[in-house]
Amino acid sequence: MGDDVGSSHRARDRALTDDTATAARPEISASWRRVRAGGLAPGAEPEVAPLSEAEVVSRRSTSTLAPLLPSITASLEPVVDDGLLMVVTDSDGRVLWRRGRTGVRRLADRLGFVSGSAWTEANVGTNAIGTCLVLGEPVHIRGPEHYVESHTRWSCAAAPVRDPWTGETLGAIDISGPARSVQRSVLALVGVSARLAAAEVRTEHAQTLDRLRAYAAPVVARVGGRALAVDAAGHIAAVTGFTAPERLVLPADLSVDSTWLPTLGAVTVEPLPGGWLVRLGAEVAAATDLVLDLRERPVLRVRTPSHAWEHRPSPRHAEILLALIDAREGRTAAELADDLFADPTRVVTVRAEMSRLRRTLGSLLEAQPYRIAPAVLASVLLPSAGVAIEGSSAPVVSASSPPDGSVPHGADELDNLRPWTTSTT
Repeated sequence: MGDDVGSSHRARDRALTDDTATAARPEISASWRRVRAGGLAPGAEPEVAPLSEAEVVSRRSTSTLAPLLPSITASLEPVVDDGLLMVVTDSDGRVLWRRGRTGVRRLADRLGFVSGSAWTEANVGTNAIGTCLVLGEPVHIRGPEHYVESHTRWSCAAAPVRDPWTGETLGAIDISGPARSVQRSVLALVGVSARLAAAEVRTEHAQTLDRLRAYAAPVVARVGGRALAVDAAGHIAAVTGFTAPERLVLPADLSVDSTWLPTLGAVTVEPLPGGWLVRLGAEVAAATDLVLDLRERPVLRVRTPSHAWEHRPSPRHAEILLALIDAREGRTAAELADDLFADPTRVVTVRAEMSRLRRTLGSLLEAQPYRIAPAVLASVLLPSAGVAIEGSSAPVVSASSPPDGSVPHGADELDNLRPWTTSTT
């Protein structure tokens, strides 16, 4: 190990003084070239200003890796017990979780390797987290292979976690510590941990697709013609009338206004709970009605030209939906916090709740700002007397009680509601 480290130090010194020289490993040389081109100097003090605690909490609450943290921690507990630091980041390289003994955490603190810091190549030079996110594969960085001098006393091994369902990178798992303590065998361990995490994500997606399939199969059969149901990532849940591809490529801005899709051509699109109903060559008005019925226990009813479904939102989600129907132009997280709590600083809570609500309602909601999708005709049915949502103290609820609760609130298009054929999900 000593000879390897010494050789790496000499290679590093040559590369830093001679632009034509390279590090011992090609992937390290390539990383150094990227870092050098970005203007970071070897002797620089890297910019690792962390996010605020509130922003870290917000990112944790919406991270797909959050529910996987117990299994990730369990698989890496032995190396943590041996005195190394376990770190889990988001896809931006931001440190969301750290676990380790006091001594190694203090060493990491001196490097600025703290909760909320950005551990990317652009910020801190060659390092396992940033470099594995660039390469999309596990990486082991020994002390002198770090580009920045102050990090050469540190070693690390990291692997990206990919969502096998969507292809997106969710974050990275890293094991770090003093230079001589992180052996190359740790690389295999973080790689296995990342693959196990990805497998858990895939299982959750598959279960969600099964639920969509159970709902969508009778809908697709009923509409007839050429139609299919897909989840948000384009995986096929049900099909009728033709042989569908294994997966559709869906545009990021897919909405009920869409009229053309790759491989399918002209289509009409309608929202499903957890996905989309896609009909080929059908002349169907793409109108979707959303009614938040607060006359008793909150119920959300969604109707498209070919099907309808119900969802029972929590009181908090009912408050959010009421605020969004009242403000069709949309609301920022701070504005929603004011609507719900009379406190615009409660953005962390709002973002976490919106993340949960969007997982349920999917295409009916949009972000930046948060709003009901523009093509959706939305309204509220209020009780004839009393508070619209029992037990609620939200300002938006207090301000939304008309003299006659039987009149739809928020859209005139639903004055004459058509009969419902509902399915509880």
